[in-house]
Amino acid sequence: MNPFQNAMTQLKKASDILNLDPDVLEVLKKPKRILEASIPVRMDDGTMKVFSGYRVQYNDARGPFKGGIRYHHEVNLNEVKALGFWMTVKCATVGIPMGGGKGGVIVKPQLLSWSELEKLSRGYIRAFADFIGPEKDIPAPDVYTTPQIMAWMMDEYSKIKGYNCPAIITGKPLRVGGSAGRDTATAQGGFYVTEELLKKLKIKPKSCRVIIQGFGNAGCNMADLLFHAGFKVIGYSDSKTAIIDMKGKGFDSHIIEKIKKKKGYVDVCDCDNIKCKCKDHKHLTNEQLLIQDCDILVLAALENQITKDNAVKIKAKIVVELANGPTTPEADEKLFKKGIYLLPDILTNAGGVTVSYFEWVQNLQSYYWTKDEVFEKLQKIMVDSFNRVYDLATEYKVDLRTGAYLLAIGRIADAIKERGV
Repeated sequence: MNPFQNAMTQLKKASDILNLDPDVLEVLKKPKRILEASIPVRMDDGTMKVFSGYRVQYNDARGPFKGGIRYHHEVNLNEVKALGFWMTVKCATVGIPMGGGKGGVIVKPQLLSWSELEKLSRGYIRAFADFIGPEKDIPAPDVYTTPQIMAWMMDEYSKIKGYNCPAIITGKPLRVGGSAGRDTATAQGGFYVTEELLKKLKIKPKSCRVIIQGFGNAGCNMADLLFHAGFKVIGYSDSKTAIIDMKGKGFDSHIIEKIKKKKGYVDVCDCDNIKCKCKDHKHLTNEQLLIQDCDILVLAALENQITKDNAVKIKAKIVVELANGPTTPEADEKLFKKGIYLLPDILTNAGGVTVSYFEWVQNLQSYYWTKDEVFEKLQKIMVDSFNRVYDLATEYKVDLRTGAYLLAIGRIADAIKERGV
C-alpha cells in the first residue's frame, strides 16, 4: 500500500468538509522540498558502501520543518513523503509552532558495527547540512535511530558550523542537551489522550483489557504506564512473535520487558521454544493478535496494520495509534461504522514531537526544565488538543481522525493564507 496515497485520501476528506481554498489544497498536496543523497561509508573490512538517504521538507507555514530520521531497509520516498505530511498535520493538531518533515536511510542498521553506524550518521548530516538548522529544519530520532545517533549528528553539524549547536536536533542524551522526559514522551502523550477518552466514555481503567502490538520504545513504555495505572495488559507482540493471556488477568510489564531483553522476543516464561503453549498463555502471529477480544488495542509497530481486509475482525472497543499510519483510510471507515473509537496517530503519538519542541526551546534558551515540568506542560497540551478534536468530531459527526484533520488543516490553511504563500 502506498502510504502517501493514504495521506492524500485523509487530506481530501478533511478539505471537503472544510470547503478548503483550492489554492491551499494544491500547496498541501506536495512537499515543499525533496532531498536525496548518496552517503558513502568506509566499512570495517575496508570496502566502500553507498547508502541512499532522504530528507523531505513538507511544509513550514507554521514554523521550521520538524521530523525524525529512520534507518530501515524498507525506507522509500513515498513513505518519507507521507511521514513528512503527517508530521506537518501532527504539529498543527497539538498547536506547536512547527511544520513537518521526515528523513530516512535505506539500511539494515542491525548489520552495521558501532563504527559504521557512526560514519553513516555523520555522513547523513554532511549530505544535508546546507538545508537543515535550528531555524530551518530540526531532525529527531525515529525507527532504529537512537539518542546516541542524534548526539553524533549534532556533533557533526556543530563541527561543520564551527560552534556548539545543540538546537539542530532533538532526542539527544541529557548530557548533550536532551530534554528530561523525551525517552518516554510518545507513550506518555498517548497515555494522557487515552485517559481522556475513557473519561468521556465513563470507562474505568481497571475494567480494561489491553493488547499492545509492538514492543519498541513507545510500546514498551505504554505497557508500563498502563500496567501501573491498573489496566490489564493481556497481549503483547514484537517483530518475532505475539503472546496472549488465556485467562485475561494481564501480564506484569516488567516481567515481559526483562524476558524480552534476555531472550530477544516477548514471552512470559523461561521456555526456550517460541512455540511454547503454557497453560496461562500462548504464542500467536501479529496478525492473529490484532483480532483478539479486548477493550483497547494499542498499535505501536509500523504502517498499514489494520486494513480493509482485517478491520471487520477487530474486536477492540478503542484503537490507540502510537505508530505512524497503522490504519488505512478504508479501515478507518469500517471501524467507525462498527462504533470503534480510534485515537489517531496525529494526536495520540504527538507527545514525542511536543517534547522535542520543548527540547528545542530549552536548547535555544540554554535553560532546562525538570521532568515534572516537562510532563505538566505536555499533559496540558495533549488534554486540550484531545478535547478540541473530540468536540470537532462530535460537531461534524465524524471519526476522531477526521476531527484532528479538521483542526490541523484549518490551522495550516490559516497560516498559508495569512503569509500569502
